[in-house]
Amino acid sequence: MPLLGADMEAGTIVQWLKKPGDAVKRGDIIAVIDTEKATIEVELFETGTLQSIIVPEGEKVPVGTVLALIRTDGEVAPPAEARPQVAVAPARVAPAPTIPVRPKQPPPVTPAVPGRLRVSPLAVRVAIELGVDLSTVRGTGQGAAITAADVQRAAKVAIPEKPPSVPVEVPEVKGRRAPTMSPAERHAAMRKAIAAAMARSKREIPHYYLGTWINLSRAMAWLEAENLKRPVTERLLYSVMLLKAVALASREIPDLNGFWIDGAFRLSEAVHVGVAISLRQGGLIAPAIHDLDKKGLDEIMGNLRDLVKRVRAGVLRSSEIMDATITVTSLGDQGVETVFGIIYPPQVALVGFGKISEHPWAANGMIGTKPVMNATLAADHRASDGHRGALFLAAIDRHLQEPEKL
Repeated sequence: MPLLGADMEAGTIVQWLKKPGDAVKRGDIIAVIDTEKATIEVELFETGTLQSIIVPEGEKVPVGTVLALIRTDGEVAPPAEARPQVAVAPARVAPAPTIPVRPKQPPPVTPAVPGRLRVSPLAVRVAIELGVDLSTVRGTGQGAAITAADVQRAAKVAIPEKPPSVPVEVPEVKGRRAPTMSPAERHAAMRKAIAAAMARSKREIPHYYLGTWINLSRAMAWLEAENLKRPVTERLLYSVMLLKAVALASREIPDLNGFWIDGAFRLSEAVHVGVAISLRQGGLIAPAIHDLDKKGLDEIMGNLRDLVKRVRAGVLRSSEIMDATITVTSLGDQGVETVFGIIYPPQVALVGFGKISEHPWAANGMIGTKPVMNATLAADHRASDGHRGALFLAAIDRHLQEPEKL
């Protein structure tokens, strides 16, 4: 069961989309799980054959529980009697102490330095769950990157035998099984999950805040001229320029792009920008647009439309929830001028944008009115300081002054 956010403790298997014996490849959707915030499609990070399903549909199990076994290409299948099983928690149990995700004594983590380890965000989370020191793991991914499978092989965890379980019936909806919670139940669970994550953030993260006003005259003039050349269905929103500027700034000032885990900052070499999206029934979720710094504005616009549509439908992919390296939130459409955000752990930064409004602006000895926006940065003082944060905001401003290069 993947860890789909710092506030997640357990998930329910809604449907398996593959069966034992099926060939599977990296990127395939293997299962659908239900969490407090959404119905999530679980992606694979391995290529091989689905050997066995351990947790049946309808079961609720804690984060870190083995759901299925995959035999990777070239790996010999073990005898049936030798195959490991896993203990599964029942779907409904009496109140009990929360099952810890992290080991009581986490392993030492090597800080990010020149020649640092290349580790996927998923592998970092799996290492925490299994108590593996990443400096002892040999990476087999692209460019010797450490994958979740490398960590699991290094862990050599003994898995207890699985007790018999009672299958839970879940109704079918349009070829897919329906989520296990009603809208009212999901809303209540989401508020509880958000409360837990935000309380943890304010309790553990020493936030510092910076803000600046950005003159958007050039950006808005360029956007207006560009959209006049396009059909209505292909026009860009100004928010895609903001997202791209944040992604480029994250690449230039990497102190703000990564995770704080076990007392050390883990720099992410990829820039996956989480986009805070409000839900109609209340609450919000911030899935990631992957490798946003490498995409053009048209591709980002397409990704954003697709993401908003699926968020509102309550169906997302596991990598979109797990991989965000920095988050952007904007309340400008609600008339808010300044946003003071709360960092979503284990990330170390959140960028907030307010509304665009006409303000007096002095330049070259002349005073006039300009369309300006307030941009704020909430950052983790353990990972960076105010000087680096100021450079980060300056980089965002600089990129928005050259919209044609975004």
